[in-house]
Amino acid sequence: MFNELGQMMKLLGNRTKIQEEAKKFQAQIDTITAEASAGGGYVTVKVNGRMEVQSVRISEEAMSLNDREMLEDLVAAATNQALKKVRDLVAQETAKMAANLGLPPGALGGGFPGLG
Repeated sequence: MFNELGQMMKLLGNRTKIQEEAKKFQAQIDTITAEASAGGGYVTVKVNGRMEVQSVRISEEAMSLNDREMLEDLVAAATNQALKKVRDLVAQETAKMAANLGLPPGALGGGFPGLG
């Protein structure tokens, strides 16, 4: 614990490196996307590293079923799966940033507030 605290204190003295790594992290987040499907491809959702839904595709077959409740469930399922994937990718990038700053794994909590 004291070793980690020492690393954090050392890091706080190096604002330039923190700012550089934060800029790299933000640029990387902008490039991260994840996609997930539900219902055998009836619904596909794509999200970005900022946890924003980029697109929702509903197949013609799903539309022809005229089952609103099923479609709602499939959209929710695909969205949740895509968000989990993107949160995992963001956590990987956060771990890389921590390593670049000389921090131990998990020191940044696996992500920034609001990012999982």
